[in-house]
Amino acid sequence: MKKTLLFTFLMVALLIGAKSYAQGNIKFDQLSHNFGKIKKAVHKSVIFSYTNQGAKPAVIEFANAECGCTQPEYNQNPILKGQKGTIKVTYTAPNEGQFKKRVTVKFAGDKELSELVIEGEVIK
Repeated sequence: MKKTLLFTFLMVALLIGAKSYAQGNIKFDQLSHNFGKIKKAVHKSVIFSYTNQGAKPAVIEFANAECGCTQPEYNQNPILKGQKGTIKVTYTAPNEGQFKKRVTVKFAGDKELSELVIEGEVIK
């Protein structure tokens, strides 16, 4: 009985958490970008756009890349409700082969993190 109650509680908590994430205040136009084939040592950039759908201004607290070959650029100007902001992600292709890199974005006041993904293949 206790296990069933605990399981039910956990499932409800997960569903509520998933719902709040799906209805977050920040909506990215796209969360991933495929560069296709790019040459080694070349810099490639993509701009990820987002819209603030919340009542409070949105400010990027941080954007962290998982490696030094990926560099996010953003400003910390407040984005008002209904306005768009951007994060530029630049990848410098250090090695040949497939790649998939992530950038974690945290907005001030939001508990949830956003994850942006870039991928492609580095050729000679």
